[in-house]
Amino acid sequence: MNTDTPVKPESTVGGRLKNFIIVIVAIALSAALFLGLRTQTNSVSLTQLDQASTPLEVAVSNNKPSLVEFYADWCTVCQKMAPDMAQLKQQYADKLNFVMLNVDNTKWLPEMLKYRVDGIPHFVFLGKQGEGIAETIGDIPRSVMSSNLEALVAGSALPYAQASGQVSKFSAPVSAESSQDDPRSHGSQVVN
Repeated sequence: MNTDTPVKPESTVGGRLKNFIIVIVAIALSAALFLGLRTQTNSVSLTQLDQASTPLEVAVSNNKPSLVEFYADWCTVCQKMAPDMAQLKQQYADKLNFVMLNVDNTKWLPEMLKYRVDGIPHFVFLGKQGEGIAETIGDIPRSVMSSNLEALVAGSALPYAQASGQVSKFSAPVSAESSQDDPRSHGSQVVN
């Protein structure tokens, strides 16, 4: 073994390029991981909540209190609250009914008019016999909603019975049969 032979140092340009590529790959992987985890947390959709909800007809007749949510797929506040509502549904599923009514479905027009739905999400708390107890509107914190649900299950007064937060504006159609070609749909009357 010859100790007099000098060791050739690695090229500084090649070493820097190698380090630069490693840094770029690490940043790209970190960004992908962050975005991947972020999209997983809001994976609950309103459609999934609707499909898993109790039908209104069952909820008003099964002797359990109910939370009725008027919502729409386009409602950003409803979308924002979906993960919290999913957690609350999981927590209280055995104690009360969760009912989802899509305001874009004219089938629910009588209920929209009955509860004067003019902003969504609009929540109606129903007692065991289907009677209206209280209503809240808009972006309600999970802790406030949980307190109301605890009181509903216990049969006591809701602590936040008139809570309201940010809403998506909505106007219920006057009737399910309205048409743009019908002059009566504009409030005028045709007399022959």
